[in-house]
Amino acid sequence: MIPGEYVEALELAGGTIVLLPPQNLGADAAARIVGGLDGVMLCGGRDIEPARYGQEPLDTTEQSDTRRDNTEDFVLTAAIAAGLPILGICRGAQMLNVHRGGTLIQHVPDVIGDTRYQQGGGDYTMMDVSVVEGTTLHSLYQGSASVGPCAMYHHQAIDQVGSGMVVSAWSPDGLIEAVELRDYPFGVAVQWHPEKTLEDLTLFQALISAATTYRKKNS
Repeated sequence: MIPGEYVEALELAGGTIVLLPPQNLGADAAARIVGGLDGVMLCGGRDIEPARYGQEPLDTTEQSDTRRDNTEDFVLTAAIAAGLPILGICRGAQMLNVHRGGTLIQHVPDVIGDTRYQQGGGDYTMMDVSVVEGTTLHSLYQGSASVGPCAMYHHQAIDQVGSGMVVSAWSPDGLIEAVELRDYPFGVAVQWHPEKTLEDLTLFQALISAATTYRKKNS
């Protein structure tokens, strides 16, 4: 199940959307699927299986969807090999980081002491994030030192950053709120939910722009 805001966001940004459900997917099938796409967006969702980043699950960690984890892992392998534009949102940011060998904080309240990043009941916490100078995210927001208000709803976060990735935004508490692939055409991933603030389509328009460039280059 994908909330409709994800689809609406890409439509408003000018994209044509293909939904890829979790499935028993191998490397060859993933490469064929990616071969028909111009960009990939990884959406929010259930916690990633901790074994993927070398940890045992905590009591607070959700039951993972192994088929989704596997599907997204294969798709990322094929997408990165092809240089396909990638946008990750919440779980999508975590999945990209884990795919690159990074780790996660399994329960943010254990680190900061409260549930301000995921209050529950569908109630999003709005906060600004600090943007790292020189990153793709920094250029997308025209050199702004901060972005916000951003809609937060995550009880996990990126811990150790994966290989070939850089941090591009921090929360006021020092949590990593965005990462991106270094020396890559377009690979940006954020912990917040931009689909909840559609008055700002910056990230979605950036993905569609990168996808358009990719199509022209590879047609």
